[in-house]
Amino acid sequence: MTRRGGSQGVAGDAGCERFFEAYDEVVGAWPEGTEQLTVPTPFGDTHVNACGPQAGPPLVLLPGGGATSASWFANAGALSRTHRVYAVDLVGDPGRSVPGDRPPRTVADLTAWLDALLTGLGVPAATDLAGHSYGGWIALHFALHAPRRVRRLVLVDPTQCFAGYRPAYLLRALPMLLRPSARRTRAFLEWETGGAPLNPGWLRLQEAAAGFPSARPVTGPRPAADALRTLDVPVLLLLARNSRTHDAHRVAARAAELLPRVSVRVLPDASHHALPHTSPGELNRRTAEFLSG
Repeated sequence: MTRRGGSQGVAGDAGCERFFEAYDEVVGAWPEGTEQLTVPTPFGDTHVNACGPQAGPPLVLLPGGGATSASWFANAGALSRTHRVYAVDLVGDPGRSVPGDRPPRTVADLTAWLDALLTGLGVPAATDLAGHSYGGWIALHFALHAPRRVRRLVLVDPTQCFAGYRPAYLLRALPMLLRPSARRTRAFLEWETGGAPLNPGWLRLQEAAAGFPSARPVTGPRPAADALRTLDVPVLLLLARNSRTHDAHRVAARAAELLPRVSVRVLPDASHHALPHTSPGELNRRTAEFLSG
């Protein structure tokens, strides 16, 4: 594991330069003393933004697809009061992680990548793990793969874990996915969040990510019901009441049916893509209370 700072742009690539400028601006809102770490894994070098007491219990944060570790800027300060926070750029996604010759292609690859990352960070046998959206899907699969490595699990409006996407959401996202652009990204986010005020720096980062080279994300089915019923890990499920991604009530009901140790809480003023940074007070409070147990 190495420490680094500064910007890692690609010479002559204006799109990448804009992305890293926006990335650094958002990371600038993180707590003073935040460290930038690079952890080698079999799937490439993984970038991690770390803050909080070195001796504190570890908390690993996984972002949504395309959102980068920087998206936890409104949460890192509160969560790092008691924990050593490690926020991760997903390998193959926009961010400072650099994929290797063999990027993750399967769920097994993703869990092997996270295993290697935790080992490289020096995280002890069991860590607290949190994921938003696609990051929640990865976190849940990892908890099923290695339950002894997860002390407590926080899922922030996770996708494809307990229910599928709304068809209207997929139709609205399709133009942005087929031909990414800053304009289409902004329009989509404004639609999903209902026009709620979004952090300008974060919005610029999301727009810049539309032009950033990335690998095809690993996708797959929802975790098997039988496996979820045997997961002996405490889970906090935080759902966005105004999410257009999926039906929050259906997700809550299915999770309560399948997970033996789940606590479900609904964030009343949140939409899917406004998380985790918009109105972060309740998310931070509920997460801190859950992790203190």
